[in-house]
Amino acid sequence: MIEPREGGRWYAVSEDGSECDTGKVLVWDPPRKLVLAWQITAQWQYDPEFVTEVHVTFTEEGPKRTRVDLEHRDLERFAAVAAEHRKMLDSEGGWGQTLRKFAEAALVER
Repeated sequence: MIEPREGGRWYAVSEDGSECDTGKVLVWDPPRKLVLAWQITAQWQYDPEFVTEVHVTFTEEGPKRTRVDLEHRDLERFAAVAAEHRKMLDSEGGWGQTLRKFAEAALVER
């Protein structure tokens, strides 16, 4: 879930209703851009002092067609496990899966 405003929370809601923070909204500029602070460490723990950035841009390419670009920046902050984390985030189960689910949801919305 994302609170739609700069400074808003980015968090997950589990099936039991519990919440887990992921980060916060740094830039909220619909319909063009979204920048999120990813505050999950290499140990998969939320840390408000740890920040990498997820930049998402939306570019209209025609009627009912939008290009979505996602770049997860500052991965070197994961230090010794940065390469491993980059590989995992670039995998089919990482950001690729998130983008596929976004595309599926957008198709349903039509």
